[in-house]
Amino acid sequence: MVNEPPDTPPRRTLRPTRRGRLVLFIGVVLVLIVAAAVLVPLLTRGPKVEQARSLVIPEGWRASQVYAAVDKSLDAEPGTAERAAAATDLPLPAAAKGNPEGYLFPATYPVTSATTPQSLLRYMAETAVERFGADHIAEGAQRNGVSVYRTVTIASIVQAEADTVADMGKVARVIYNRLDRGMPLQMDSTLNYALNRSTLHTTTGDTKIDSPYNGYEHEGLPPTPIGNPGEQAMTAAIDPTPGAWLYFVTVAPGDTRFTSSYTEQQRNVAEFNRNRRSVSAR
Repeated sequence: MVNEPPDTPPRRTLRPTRRGRLVLFIGVVLVLIVAAAVLVPLLTRGPKVEQARSLVIPEGWRASQVYAAVDKSLDAEPGTAERAAAATDLPLPAAAKGNPEGYLFPATYPVTSATTPQSLLRYMAETAVERFGADHIAEGAQRNGVSVYRTVTIASIVQAEADTVADMGKVARVIYNRLDRGMPLQMDSTLNYALNRSTLHTTTGDTKIDSPYNGYEHEGLPPTPIGNPGEQAMTAAIDPTPGAWLYFVTVAPGDTRFTSSYTEQQRNVAEFNRNRRSVSAR
């Protein structure tokens, strides 16, 4: 026989009050907020993408200026980029004989913590080889009877001498006209390159220095480019403006005068000198 259990009171079902439900809801929300604050950063965290900096190489800069800018951009010891250029097998034409002058293409280059002087200089040289190796450049050089490398040299002089983009084609024509006649170029830009300076003040003594870049003493083009030309200067070098000019001088900013007459050139030079003295006296 089975004994029956004694009578027990009925079991009550617990139900939270309205206040209790509110407290519970707030607690759950707080737990979810805390969990989100902890988990979201963990789930979205990934490798940091470094923001590249920009190194701007202006048109016409010499290799020495490019090296200094690379050193500064990479926070390297002065002279590091120049040594890297000498030690790196840059993609230069054979005529350059390892000298990158003229082939450090002016442009804006990205720089990160992984960038080295070697990689940056190679990027510049590769860009120049690509741009200067275009068919229209080769065809223009052939049409003018010079090599692409000599065309880059002409473009570098144009870049240094022209006061405005509009004058570039005329400056290039003066160079070709003087070369065709066996006249020395007699341009201050090549002399300044030899003296590692940039000035409009040229003395008679300056024109007597012993340097293959002295276009007052030597006929023909200098042995290398004298800077790194941009595309506009290269366009002028392959397609110079038609004309018989043999001389030019920038009398005042925006006022470059071209002529085939030596007498007229002397008058223009005299005006240039008067203007220069007037500015110096202020």
